[in-house]
Amino acid sequence: MIRVSENIPGYDYGKESVARSSVSLEDLNALKESARFTEEDGHFLRMAGEVLADQTEQIVSHWRSGIIASIPNLARHSRSLQGDPLPDYLAKSNLRFRQWILDTCLRPYDQDWLDYQQEIAVRHTSAKKNKTDGVSSTQHVPYRDIVAFVAALNETIRPYLGAKGHSDEEVTQMHVAWQKSLQIQLALWAKPYLFEGNGANEW
Repeated sequence: MIRVSENIPGYDYGKESVARSSVSLEDLNALKESARFTEEDGHFLRMAGEVLADQTEQIVSHWRSGIIASIPNLARHSRSLQGDPLPDYLAKSNLRFRQWILDTCLRPYDQDWLDYQQEIAVRHTSAKKNKTDGVSSTQHVPYRDIVAFVAALNETIRPYLGAKGHSDEEVTQMHVAWQKSLQIQLALWAKPYLFEGNGANEW
């Protein structure tokens, strides 16, 4: 498996410290069916991973500096409570953000992947936000902001998918597979937010 760095602080994928997801593999398969995520989509998602592997730093910089930083409602979640920059926090979380791109595209959607989807969600709720990196920032990232921001992730990824000379049809198929994966992930992230102790307060 490709990693963006030998050392990714707080990246606990596949470790015993990551709790088992309350979503079953059967539920995941049903979500994939609902999203019409097929074996062909899996093929094109892996192709996307190969295309994006050496572009993750540029992509995350685009998302963080080019989009999130210009939207105060989003930027505040990676700043101190006083609104000051937290460069060390950004550096660490950016590495995990970059690795998430590769995990989305290249990891098998098995128990470890399912468990880490829950971990990602919990780290954005008040149960775990700030704890991984020991910072003082906002208590949680509202789920509604995550759902809305996925539109930007989907819109902006296509030029990067087209950067390696693939045909327009192949780029479209990679893009569709990426979007289906993000819809599945949004569905998985909803459960820790909405049904496991956080409720409407963090919507």
